[in-house]
Amino acid sequence: MKTPAITTTLVVGATGATGKHVVAQLLKKKQNVRVIVRSKQGLLHSLEEILPGASSTYTKALDITEAAVLDLSNNDLENKVKGCDAVVSCLGHNMTFKGIYGNPRGLVTESIKRLYSAIGDIAPKKKTKLILMGSDGVANPAGGDDMRTFGERMVLALIRAMIPPHRDNEAAAAFLSDAVAQGSEFVEWAVVRPTDLINGAVSKYSLYEKPQGGLFGAGQTTRANVAKFMVDMILNGDLWQDWKFKMPVLHDFLDEKK
Repeated sequence: MKTPAITTTLVVGATGATGKHVVAQLLKKKQNVRVIVRSKQGLLHSLEEILPGASSTYTKALDITEAAVLDLSNNDLENKVKGCDAVVSCLGHNMTFKGIYGNPRGLVTESIKRLYSAIGDIAPKKKTKLILMGSDGVANPAGGDDMRTFGERMVLALIRAMIPPHRDNEAAAAFLSDAVAQGSEFVEWAVVRPTDLINGAVSKYSLYEKPQGGLFGAGQTTRANVAKFMVDMILNGDLWQDWKFKMPVLHDFLDEKK
């Protein structure tokens, strides 16, 4: 099997339930990883749970910046994205009252905007892959999710109006779609939309152009599989060509013959 070239990826949201898997899987494949996290110890502790020895074995490959993404200066953020082949955002809101309704309500959107601008400001010679994690409830701003029933569309409209994190995730996807549609010289993007997330190991996964089944109970996928798909897109040029500028929906693979 061909050994993948050494890449450098910036991961934000690296201490999250999915982000830590992205970091761990890249490190296991001997890739360079940069992260921006509020707590270095928190990151190392979460990595140790899935990648024993991470805090000592991968010190040269892992570059940790302790900060909130939105608190970094433009110059600092430019330094973080400089030299990166890919930038992955697994940012999300804490599922507490403060996390849902407190500030910053536009955490994901504002972070994506700043990362996109930072990449543009350094003007890399090779386009940077910008990968955003969403969910299968996030509407594709280009359309194509028209299989939703009227009732499901009404439920999503209520969620959009009442739950700021969902509105934030949709706004971030819309920003990428609009920004690149206007002609970006430096960024290619993909928004990964997993179905219901569960804990579990890496396994086979299935990809779809649009959400499958109903709004609720449509399927499930492990967070490790979401990370695997993101890592696969970073390291596999053919897979990236298949899904760039798209919003793939990811499910755990189901062998219908069984």
